[in-house]
Amino acid sequence: MKIVITGGAGFLGKRLAKSLLTRGRLTGPEGTQEKITELVLFDIAPDIDIVDDRLRYISGDISDAETVTRLIDEETASIFHLAAVVSAQAEDDFDLGYRINLDGTRHVLEAARALPHAPKLLFTSSVATYGGGLPDVVTDATAQVPQTSYGTAKVMGELLVQDYSRKGYIDGRSLRLPTISVRTGLPNKAASTWASSMIREPLCGRDAICPVSEATPMACMSPAKIIAALIHAQELPAEAFGPTRSLLLPGISITAGEMAVAVERHKGNRQLGKILWQPDPAIQKIVDGWPKATQSARAEKLGFEKDDSLDEMVRAFIEDDLEDQLALYTD
Repeated sequence: MKIVITGGAGFLGKRLAKSLLTRGRLTGPEGTQEKITELVLFDIAPDIDIVDDRLRYISGDISDAETVTRLIDEETASIFHLAAVVSAQAEDDFDLGYRINLDGTRHVLEAARALPHAPKLLFTSSVATYGGGLPDVVTDATAQVPQTSYGTAKVMGELLVQDYSRKGYIDGRSLRLPTISVRTGLPNKAASTWASSMIREPLCGRDAICPVSEATPMACMSPAKIIAALIHAQELPAEAFGPTRSLLLPGISITAGEMAVAVERHKGNRQLGKILWQPDPAIQKIVDGWPKATQSARAEKLGFEKDDSLDEMVRAFIEDDLEDQLALYTD
């Protein structure tokens, strides 16, 4: 079977690709396990060091309909649509945000609709679809009232996946992801980038900027649990989701101050970099509109797992990713 990952050169895309290649099989549109024969990673500038005969890299713009139509051909059985412009960038550049996050999603769905079969399609949504006067814990019953262009585009993406599935064009499912921590890489324009950098950089001996207050909480989920959730969601039969194809993932509540303490707790013999508390009102406003914690009875019933603790997340970064992160600074 052929699988396409949009945003395949990104943090999640590369990790997902490695996990799928290791698995070797995935449930196809017919509901049976199929051997993965081709895995296509699509991104604006693929720069990936994964070597595998089943892997193919394609460079292109998700906002170009013709490019996406060529990408998702009749051989495509499963699509993981991860491509997106991050939150703060989408807020700063309104046109770019909607061109990628909304128009790009439409192009993927239209390309899938044109196929002679209904491919499986996993859309990564976000807890940024929530906002306004939120409860301390967001649940399956919490209304989505996004306060950013990024969150709004994600809500529209969820609704499109729902409707294209209703029409039988795709077998879609959308996951609302909490903030992912700890990401490898360098700080980016996402409003949530501090939730990784203030753990990641100090453990690598580098200073990190935190633009929010120490008391600011964030619903977080580790990369490993996110990747497991993406694959698990794609493996589930459509009927398991019930009347809605969208699902909230469980994230644990962690404050910026707790992250700083955890870094100190796990420093070992390392010389830590400093955490520089530099308030940014624009970032604080965005983050304040997001969930502090998430809880989903549906996700729990369907077998999705949450992280046990912040300590577990930090240890996983140190054991699995610290060496690769250090290498980024010397390349």
